[in-house]
Amino acid sequence: MSTMLQHRGYYGSIEASPEDNCLFGKLQFIRALVSYEGETVAELTQAFRDAVDDYLETCEGLGQKPEIPCKGSFNVRVGHDLHLAASVAATKQSITLNDLTRRALSEYLEQRA
Repeated sequence: MSTMLQHRGYYGSIEASPEDNCLFGKLQFIRALVSYEGETVAELTQAFRDAVDDYLETCEGLGQKPEIPCKGSFNVRVGHDLHLAASVAATKQSITLNDLTRRALSEYLEQRA
C-alpha cells in the first residue's frame, strides 16, 4: 500500500488509529491544516479527494490563492565540511551551488525510480 495519496497536485498522508478504529491523514507540504478520515482505504481516499476539492473551493470563495505544495526552494543544513566541499566542487565545474544540488537530487531520484 502506498503511504501517500495524490489528487490535483496535492499529497496526503495515510495513518491509522487503532484506538479509534479509523484511518486519517492531512495534506502534506503546505502550511494550512487540512485533514480527513475514513474507516476504509476507499473512504479515506474519497475523504482526501473531497478535502482537496473543498480546500481549493474555499480558497477561491475567499479570494485567496491556494498554497501549492513545495514552493521550489528550501534550506538544507549540511555542516561545514560538506558545504565547503560542495562549494569547491561547484566552483571547479563553473556552476552554482544550487545547480550542483539540483543535479545531485535529480540523479538520486532517478536512481530510486
